[in-house]
Amino acid sequence: MSTDAGVRVLIADDQEPVRFGYRTILRVAGDIDVVGEAADGEQALELASRLRPDVVIADIRMPRMDGLELTRRLCAPDAPVTARVVVVTTYDLDAYVHTALHHGASGFLLKHSGPALLTEAVRAAMAGDALISPAVTVRLLRELSAGRHGPQPAEPPLSDRELDIVALVADGLTNREIGARLYITAGTVKTHLTSIQRKLRVRNRVGIAAWSWQSRLGR
Repeated sequence: MSTDAGVRVLIADDQEPVRFGYRTILRVAGDIDVVGEAADGEQALELASRLRPDVVIADIRMPRMDGLELTRRLCAPDAPVTARVVVVTTYDLDAYVHTALHHGASGFLLKHSGPALLTEAVRAAMAGDALISPAVTVRLLRELSAGRHGPQPAEPPLSDRELDIVALVADGLTNREIGARLYITAGTVKTHLTSIQRKLRVRNRVGIAAWSWQSRLGR
């Protein structure tokens, strides 16, 4: 849980200069508190159990346990210790993106994305949103658009209001922006999203957006 010090963040990367850079960027933000650093996945899991961070920033290629397995363990519904995970990596590979999001990552950034995007990704994860590097997002949407001529997913039992929210999620709106558009509170939006994720059997709003595009709801 977060404290008055801000969003509690654990950094997991096997390169000390990278950890130093992240730490410097996040501490400048003012509302983010770096509570620990790990040089490999197993150390990150142990520190997450002890420090209880809100968000873990995880590299993919780390010794002993990689960032994808770390994401799976921290984001599993029945995990003894949970945290939102933002994956930050040098490697812009589709397999990494898909696996990270499938395991429940709340963000996927490339290391050259810049300091502003890193800070935004941490805040988005804490708010229950997801942020993906723009270049990755464009490619994902192209893939989904290219596949929209094939068989469509079975229609789940979503209400009209839930379908409205799904379409706005696919447009990239935050919970607050969706609430303003539909004249409901951000808390009500979050409640609807929880129901939508359960019905669609997806882990986060990225999965909701993907379903929307595959179902031709995305605009």
